Amino acid sequence: MSVSSVAIALGSNLGNSTMILNQAIDLLSVTPGLYLTAVSPWYKTAPVGPPQPDYVNGCAIFDVDQSPADLLQVLLSTEQHFGRIRRVRWGPRSLDLDLLFYGDRILQLPNLTVPHPRMRDRAFVLAPLAHIAPHWRDPVTQTTVAELLAQVDCSGITRLAPV
Repeated sequence: MSVSSVAIALGSNLGNSTMILNQAIDLLSVTPGLYLTAVSPWYKTAPVGPPQPDYVNGCAIFDVDQSPADLLQVLLSTEQHFGRIRRVRWGPRSLDLDLLFYGDRILQLPNLTVPHPRMRDRAFVLAPLAHIAPHWRDPVTQTTVAELLAQVDCSGITRLAPV
């Protein structure tokens, strides 16, 4: 299998979110077939969905030599490793990992859509992604991440200071 670049969004609002996100990056970066190339700063963001604590969000870029379906299984297993329990749609979570882009592919599988179908409307995804991949072009709209970010409301998003 050839190597592809992928963009992954990370989020957490239960427990020590910054520590969980850093540990998730560490775990993914030692996973066979995943090669970390960039990590955004972390951002504090207002939640979407039911009342819950603010999130810490960020994005990472990996080169991968796994299929999209295999990568999805790695992401779901990593969420479970950090105690992710799916109870309520858009509810609080210890770790959320979303595959945003898989190279320039457009995929519609039973349990995976790439590019991520709601990322274009989510400043909490686009702000960190624009920090590390502003020129990445959405293969559906042919719009760059920076251009997508300019089209959304970024209120409620604050870049956290590095630790």
